[in-house]
Amino acid sequence: MNKQQLAAKIWESANRMRGKVDASEYKDFILGFIFYKYLSEKEEQFFLGEGMTAADMEQLVEEDEETVGYAQNHLGYFISYQNLFSTWIQAGNDFAVSQVYEALSAFSRLVSPLYKNVFDGIFITLQTGLSKLGDNTGSQTKAVRDLVHLIQTIPMSTHQDYDVLG
Repeated sequence: MNKQQLAAKIWESANRMRGKVDASEYKDFILGFIFYKYLSEKEEQFFLGEGMTAADMEQLVEEDEETVGYAQNHLGYFISYQNLFSTWIQAGNDFAVSQVYEALSAFSRLVSPLYKNVFDGIFITLQTGLSKLGDNTGSQTKAVRDLVHLIQTIPMSTHQDYDVLG
C-alpha cells in the first residue's frame, strides 16, 4: 500500500464516521484503532517468533500469569487472544462493540508496571468515545465493525517506505 492508498483508506474511514462524530474527533477513532492493531500484530509476531503456532495463540489468556509476565517483560503489555485485532476480524458478524470495551479495559490492566508511563491512558479517548458512534449497541457495533474492517487493510509492517502511524 502506498501513501496515496493509505490516505484514501483514512479518508474512507473518516467518511464512514461522518455525521456520527465531529470532524475533530475522527483522528481519535482512526489512530486509536490503527495503534491497537499495531500493538496486536506486534504481539502476534513476537509469540510466533518465540515458536508459537497460530493454533497456540488461542491459549493466550489473561489467567496464564507466566505468559502474561513474559509478554509484559518483552513488550510492555499483554493482549489476550480474544482481544487481538485479528480475532475481531475473524469474528465477522459475531463481533460486538462490547469486545472493544473489554479489550481496551484489559489492555490498561495488563500493561507492565514498568511501562505504565508509556501506555497509561493511551486508549481513554477511544474507549470513552465509542458511545458516540450510534444510539444503541447495534449501531455502535456496526460502525466499529466497519471501521475495524477498513483498518484491517492498512499494513503495519515496515515494508513500506513510510511510517504508517506517522
